[in-house]
Amino acid sequence: FGFTDLIVLRTLARLRQGGASAGKIRLAIAALRAKLGSISDPLKELKIYSDGKRIAVQVGSSKMEPITGQLLLDFDCDELHKMLSFPKQSDGEAAKAAAEARRFESSLWFEKALDMESSGARIDDVIQTYEQAIALDPSSAGALVNLGTIYFHLRNWDEAERHYRRALEADPRYVLAHFNLGNLSDERGNPAQALLHYTVALRLDPAYSDAHYNVALLYQSSGQLMRAVRHWKAYLRLDPSSHWAEIARQELDKLRQATVIEGARKAR
Repeated sequence: FGFTDLIVLRTLARLRQGGASAGKIRLAIAALRAKLGSISDPLKELKIYSDGKRIAVQVGSSKMEPITGQLLLDFDCDELHKMLSFPKQSDGEAAKAAAEARRFESSLWFEKALDMESSGARIDDVIQTYEQAIALDPSSAGALVNLGTIYFHLRNWDEAERHYRRALEADPRYVLAHFNLGNLSDERGNPAQALLHYTVALRLDPAYSDAHYNVALLYQSSGQLMRAVRHWKAYLRLDPSSHWAEIARQELDKLRQATVIEGARKAR
């Protein structure tokens, strides 16, 4: 580590000791980069510290709150002019910086929603948190898919489909959205539509084991045994040891026995 790295570590330690969360620190740094375009590493180039419950940054003889840009002390005219004119950004650059800041804040809400899901938080609270992430970044395919899956488990098929399709509008190659639409179509009793979505998922990711598993079941239930065999084998190559692999082997053995019996009948 160099001297500046030690400064960064000390700054982070002081901020955490002052009660600032890791998420708030990340958001403050992102806001400083957006507001002060010539500052590439705020932790190294600026004095950042905890001011009560807030994070503050020292600029000249005064300080401001980086996330809101609020001036926390009076600036003299020269300093205020410097703050307002540094750095000069075009409208396009300013819009781009603002969009990046929103995407970053959206990612923080997305991470919070994931943590809430894993800790068993109230489902309504999790939904609101995902919605906050989406409001900040409507192209957040991950948040859209996860919210769709919550509605899927609530058996709210229309809302689940709406969010999955919004995810595909944001990212047409988002494999999980195609796969989940397959699950939704199968649950609604439309195996042909389900097969279509699973096939698209496999075209985008041929190593998607769960899609092979579900496609094998669909082909098997429709009597297309050789196609089912091919996907069971593909699944077992990708997942040879899980509980689901044991089920796949059992189904594959059934198909092999059925093929032998059918062959014996034809030979008579």
